[in-house]
Amino acid sequence: MYAIAINGSPRNGGNTELLLKEVLSELNDAGWETELVRVGGTAIRGCIACEKCFKNKDNQCATKKDKFNEIFLKMLKADAMILGSPTYFAAVSADLKALIERAGFVAFANNNAFAGKIGVAVVAVRRGGAIHVYDTINHMFQMSRMIIPGSTYWNMGYGLNKGEVLEDKEGLANMRHIGKCIDWLGRAIKPKIARYPK
Repeated sequence: MYAIAINGSPRNGGNTELLLKEVLSELNDAGWETELVRVGGTAIRGCIACEKCFKNKDNQCATKKDKFNEIFLKMLKADAMILGSPTYFAAVSADLKALIERAGFVAFANNNAFAGKIGVAVVAVRRGGAIHVYDTINHMFQMSRMIIPGSTYWNMGYGLNKGEVLEDKEGLANMRHIGKCIDWLGRAIKPKIARYPK
């Protein structure tokens, strides 16, 4: 099985990346193929509402001057996608929002291409606003007919400066647990017997 983690932070090695890597480590240990992709800082643009994706139905966005289509193909391949964002003014990063807008729309235009996939939101936050970020990501999953597994808490980690999230032991434990839940759910969806992680 394949999982893609998409980092909405422009900061290399930042707290969002560290949280996503914690989730992926559990999936790697469980034998998943994983990939971490950065959308933050790539100047990906938002949807221009041209609706050409409904006409073309080729699993691509008609805007081809950025990395969207490259990332979208990986999202289509994925059994699970983990979207991570820092909390910027109580919202997702602009680049991740652009990806969400376009990916959700192109998937919808192509026979609900994300339906049945696993979706997980991961949020890095200094203090407040994380729930809005978490909800924004999950709304795309819900509207795309995806499956959202639960965990021990909302999937967020606290820290401001690079690496500070590593001091949030509860947040890190949550990331490891959600990784186990993705694995459990992925195996449950496949024709295998699975045991829910405790």
